[in-house]
Amino acid sequence: MAKYIFITGGVVSSLGKGVAAAGCGALLQSRGYTVHARKFDPYLNIDPGTMSPFQHGEVYVTNDGYETDLDLGYYERFLGAQLSRNDSVSGGRIYWDVLNAERHGDYLGATVQMIPHVTNKIKEYISAPTDTDFVVCEIGGTVGDIEGQIFLESIRQFANQVGRRNVMFVHLTLAPYLEKSGELKTKPTQMSVRRLLENGIQADMLIVRTPRMLTSDERAKIGMFCNMPAQNVISGIDVDNIYKIPLAYEGQHVFDIIAEHFGLPSATGDMTRFQKIEHHLSADLPTVHIGVVGKYFEVPDAYKSLNEALFHAGIQNNVHVKIKKINAESFSADECTGLDGILVPGGFGNRGVAGKISAANYARENRVPYMGICLGMQVAVIEFARNVLGIADADSTEFSKNCTPVIDIMADCDAEDMGGTLRLGAYPCVISPSSRAHQIYGKTEISERHRHRYEMDVSLREKFQQAGMKISGLSPDGKLPEIIEIPDHPFFVAGQFHPEFQSSPYSGHPMFNAFIAAALRHKH
Repeated sequence: MAKYIFITGGVVSSLGKGVAAAGCGALLQSRGYTVHARKFDPYLNIDPGTMSPFQHGEVYVTNDGYETDLDLGYYERFLGAQLSRNDSVSGGRIYWDVLNAERHGDYLGATVQMIPHVTNKIKEYISAPTDTDFVVCEIGGTVGDIEGQIFLESIRQFANQVGRRNVMFVHLTLAPYLEKSGELKTKPTQMSVRRLLENGIQADMLIVRTPRMLTSDERAKIGMFCNMPAQNVISGIDVDNIYKIPLAYEGQHVFDIIAEHFGLPSATGDMTRFQKIEHHLSADLPTVHIGVVGKYFEVPDAYKSLNEALFHAGIQNNVHVKIKKINAESFSADECTGLDGILVPGGFGNRGVAGKISAANYARENRVPYMGICLGMQVAVIEFARNVLGIADADSTEFSKNCTPVIDIMADCDAEDMGGTLRLGAYPCVISPSSRAHQIYGKTEISERHRHRYEMDVSLREKFQQAGMKISGLSPDGKLPEIIEIPDHPFFVAGQFHPEFQSSPYSGHPMFNAFIAAALRHKH
């Protein structure tokens, strides 16, 4: 059977449990083990799909069309794994499943209770088959949260059922540094571990978030009060790039701790791919400046996958990518001066749409490399229709009911129904052989992930093409435009999908790689 590593957190939220989980998984992979990852979030939303980016950050979409927590992006990027709807599970989904089962009569009239019915449902998701050596499970929230207690009880039960040597508990805490007194305080970590122990869980390894490395005395003190060897106390120091985390863990012998717990043979890891990224970060390379015209910048994680994909493409092109955040709601053409490329990402609602349309216009008229993602493709179509085709009231029915619609709701969806109408997950796309899109991908059939409700009107295809904008990618039935481009432009390409969800730090993504290459040409 697979062995399980559970990642929990205490003291405060946002300690980086997702990155820690991915980092531990990467160390196992570096020794040849196969790894799967899962995320359990105690909140009561069924999934993050309806949660505001201003509050929760990015919604990550899996291949099978499930809206998940952004930590699944960390897992897929770090581990190269392809995760599914059963790898992102919320408290709301658990209770939904249990209550529906009760209504269906599955419990045969029994009194439905937190134990065993809710805990059993959580354990079902934990133990779903993976065909891997390890499953790394992150438990969201913070130890002490009311809604998270049932998840801690579930993993406690699970460890007893499968055997303590088949389960490892890794706990993230915070050791705050008091600048006035020059002291690093370990008491919050001690109290967090004690709170975890109150739930019947003894941590096997601690990752303590600190601004500096813990001293041997501090590690010994924490180990003594937290009932573990001092060497199992790891310094979770701040790094300037998340891909340095596996190297930081490797330097502190995290794999050796995991190996000792599970009885694995000692082995040297191949950390080449992370060393390559570390070298790129410190290398003296040219810098391209990319303007991202968005509206969710208040939350750093709102464009997490997008930022990562640009960084990945920089690695592939041997350049540093510097992102300039441009607020679409107050867009000014002056903000585009000196940019080597303009990217308009996805989004919902009409806030900032005028600014995004203006950004597409600026890129087209000034021949600055342009990449559009989802809504970024739609605003490019609207801009072209208005300013090249002369359709003054061209718009999307998402933003205006009294317009000439060049973007409209999918034919089989009710525009008034805001639930269940999104085109979600991986869909195939057929690419025209003689197109820039074909040059980018090197193939005529691709698969990309979607998250949108509105589509370009394909009946306008000939009119757009005659004026200079080509639909170079279509759904296999020819009804849904997937990629548009302007051939007579240094680089003007947009997709209805979200390519950032399939970008990798080890290979990038074809569309982002091509966009950054075009930005570098523009710079020169």
